[in-house]
Amino acid sequence: MTWWHAVLIALAGVWAGTINTVVGSGTLVTFPVLVALGYPPVTATTSNAIGLAPGTISGAVGYRKELTGQLRRLLGFGVASLLGAIGGTILLLSLPSDAFETVVPVLVGLAVVLVIVQPRVAAWIATRNGGKPRHRAGPLLVFLIFLVGIYGGYFTAAQGVMLMAIMGMLLSEPIQRLNGIKNVLAAVVNVVAGTVYAFVAPISWPVVGLLAAGSVVGGLLGAKIGRRLSPTVLRIVIVVIGLAAVVQLVLRQL
Repeated sequence: MTWWHAVLIALAGVWAGTINTVVGSGTLVTFPVLVALGYPPVTATTSNAIGLAPGTISGAVGYRKELTGQLRRLLGFGVASLLGAIGGTILLLSLPSDAFETVVPVLVGLAVVLVIVQPRVAAWIATRNGGKPRHRAGPLLVFLIFLVGIYGGYFTAAQGVMLMAIMGMLLSEPIQRLNGIKNVLAAVVNVVAGTVYAFVAPISWPVVGLLAAGSVVGGLLGAKIGRRLSPTVLRIVIVVIGLAAVVQLVLRQL
């Protein structure tokens, strides 16, 4: 690895850690960089998952104020994400590398649409619920978090956008609190996937080290930025980055 490769990977890690904490989709920064530098797609995916895991943890720590009193909820959601992540890693290691890529842009695009319409859908659901706020998670939300965990374990990009979409519609909570929960669940998925990959998949440990160092810095930076954004601005950022993710994923297939 040349020195400028190392610098580029570390900078990509900082940017990915920042984006992951604010919205998600940091993988769409680091994955193309690694592939462009000559790393095989599977090695890039697995090294990326391990390297960005510390950044997701630091991002979750940065949102600790918003997560006060959420331990019970986080434990339930975390188990769903953990089980989903295990399933996703099994799929990545057993299916062809391009088996899921055709579906990914559709899933991310759907999540972006859900984020856009989320306020209206949430209001409609509240009306049907007698106007009562929905602070308790039902089986549907837990199941959807499990499915996003499978997706995240297979291909981590934009799982944050998906989590924000489903939680925003099915929970009546401030968007910043949901963003904090999202960071914890993404950390669970990345840590689980990274742990599995470390034992059974091809890994570039120098890449992992550089991404880990950069993503920790980016995670802390992203928490400072994200927590200062108004709900409307944060939702706009999620949509813009989600749309950019869809475009990039589609271009990769052309």
